[in-house]
Amino acid sequence: MIVDLRSDTVTKPTKPMLDAMMTAEVGDDVFGDDPTVIRLQEKVAKLTGKEAAVYVPSGTMSNQIALHCATEPGDEVYCDEGAHILNFEAGAAPMLSGIQLYPIIGKRGIFTAEQVEERLRPRNEHFAPSRVVEIENTHNRAGGVVWKPEQVEPIRKLCDSSGLHLHLDGARIWNASAATGKNILEWTKLADSVSVCFSKGLGCPVGSALAGSKDFITKARKARKRFGGGMRQAGILAAAAIYALDNHRERLGEDHRRAKELGNALQKAGYNIDASQIETNIVVFELPDRSDATPLVNWAYENGVWFTSFMKTKMRVVTHLDLDDEKIARAIEVLSNYLHK
Repeated sequence: MIVDLRSDTVTKPTKPMLDAMMTAEVGDDVFGDDPTVIRLQEKVAKLTGKEAAVYVPSGTMSNQIALHCATEPGDEVYCDEGAHILNFEAGAAPMLSGIQLYPIIGKRGIFTAEQVEERLRPRNEHFAPSRVVEIENTHNRAGGVVWKPEQVEPIRKLCDSSGLHLHLDGARIWNASAATGKNILEWTKLADSVSVCFSKGLGCPVGSALAGSKDFITKARKARKRFGGGMRQAGILAAAAIYALDNHRERLGEDHRRAKELGNALQKAGYNIDASQIETNIVVFELPDRSDATPLVNWAYENGVWFTSFMKTKMRVVTHLDLDDEKIARAIEVLSNYLHK
């Protein structure tokens, strides 16, 4: 038995999802006439409360297109120190758009409007112009932490008063919604642009979308082309996303329950983790002595339990729709055995 906890992106399409993909009506999306892509984009725009949306191959591309369209070279973007755009997008922001990222030390991935305000640059020739604030919900590196709408609202007000663009990296916004019972509109209405992902949590083989105003998405389509993200008969993939949005969002609570179960078991076994802080489907933990995680990661892999390390000592496991209670029990058994072998 292989228990793959590396990410919620490792899932395989379900049989009904494959059926939807194989029967999708397609066209040429670069020409704008793939009917299934059009349906997906309209659906995402409605779900996020935005005027338009564009389908893209990945969450990284979606985020980078948003930053590219909201800035000019030399501008500055504020984000948490653990943000995906800073740590896991291969230095794309300065390379592709000539912008710099200003990391803010938040609390479990969440920073305040006051922290942003005190970092805003004076408007003179010495400084990079302050242009964008980016938040990530849920926050991956912090362990799937949910930004509450009331935590975002003061940042929205600051952006309005300071002329800043607010971008929401909502790759796992579906999980935030499932964990709180709130409609994603509670968050997306506060942002100027929103990135959502279909391969994280929802089980699609590929794909994300960027939503915003009509003018913003017109610019985004051109940036998508420049970045090499124009796809042709992409309706085959878009059909998977439509199916996932209609059928896989409500089950996310199962992933959260299993993550909590796993976290509680790790804490009981003696790992360094506060299971009470697990909110969604991501569990971050350390060995009791906070030593190098590599030996454990390798040993667990050899015993059929796969997960990744975060930096030198931290490890991450992620629950998803390809897991069941039996596999979670096996993961608990293997990880518990490591401390007592």
